Amino acid sequence: MKDRLFKTIDEHSKEILTMADYIFDNPELAFEEYKAMDVLTAYLEKNGFEVERGLGSLETAFRAVYGNPDSEKRIGLLCEYDALEELGHGCAHHMQGPSILAAAVAAKEHLNPDSCRLIVYGTPGEEGGGGKIKMLEEGYFKDIDVALMMHGGPATQTDVKSLAASSIKVTYHGVSSHAALKPEQGRSALDALLLTFQGVEFLREHVLEDTRMHYTVLDAGGPNNVVPARATGSFSLRSYNSFYLTKVVERFNQIVKGASLMTDTTYEIEVEKTLEGKVPALKLNEVLMENAVLVGAPSIKPAREKTGSTDFGNVMYVLPGSCIRVAFVDENASSHSVDFINDGKTDRGHAAVIYGAKILAGAVCDLVQDEGLLSEIQVEFEAQKASLAKA
Repeated sequence: MKDRLFKTIDEHSKEILTMADYIFDNPELAFEEYKAMDVLTAYLEKNGFEVERGLGSLETAFRAVYGNPDSEKRIGLLCEYDALEELGHGCAHHMQGPSILAAAVAAKEHLNPDSCRLIVYGTPGEEGGGGKIKMLEEGYFKDIDVALMMHGGPATQTDVKSLAASSIKVTYHGVSSHAALKPEQGRSALDALLLTFQGVEFLREHVLEDTRMHYTVLDAGGPNNVVPARATGSFSLRSYNSFYLTKVVERFNQIVKGASLMTDTTYEIEVEKTLEGKVPALKLNEVLMENAVLVGAPSIKPAREKTGSTDFGNVMYVLPGSCIRVAFVDENASSHSVDFINDGKTDRGHAAVIYGAKILAGAVCDLVQDEGLLSEIQVEFEAQKASLAKA
């Protein structure tokens, strides 16, 4: 079966790679990926998928389905296609859609349509936009039991954990006065913000070592001879455990409240975005890596234990998921760099698209044909999530 899947991917490779190059040559920013969406959905429709363009409030999101709607094996294949401002596809998102589509079409061609449901989700705006967060809020992904992705990188590997992150904006409101003539009449919003920064520094000693806390001034309130009536700061709080991050955010809120009390000011807290940490899916990672070995993918490495923040973490917080990273750049190369741009359309870049498709198609085959595998992955997911909640 896998030989037939891989042969079909090879037969579609020219069209798949042409699609990847087109997306690379036409980079589009978050939520503006109309060209990428059009070319991806047209290919899915041509190959027998039922396609819905524009999901909820996101015009460039899409959903394509094939197979048994009543199946207990609903396999989600997710792809991103947004680019970086000024850099283009410096995170190799041009690879994801074509690779995912090749895997989906091969699975559709050879797996029994009564045995599974294939759902391809186009998820826009990963680069800072949090498209998957919005899609979750609007009720999407409830129709899948497992989520698979592909990403280019410096090694072929999976991830175990990602950083949960809460982006918070705090605005203090005080009373303005002349700093020299009537300072006693003023209530400094900037003083409150500076106290908040100091409070965060004191908090660092009393949190788990993998906690990260960052801050900066957005608005200092005006000239130095006027007591500032308004000051705004931006904060990012992170942890590899979403449950623990909730506790850190609660303590941060107390710091804000305390700074307000000390300065006789008022405050507003705005949570701008929350990225959940991935719930480890070790068995699913194992399935992907077994298929990576099977197809002879380059530069196979052990899983990355910890990675940065991604909105795929929000999906993996509610259901089992995994992303296979496929090597196409040198080991010391970093995403969001010219290295990813320089190799995006090379033979290595093209090979990564095809390797990713074969790895994912093989994994879909395993999930469908191994009767107990999906249940094992789901049981592990619940156990891992329960363990994180106790941390």
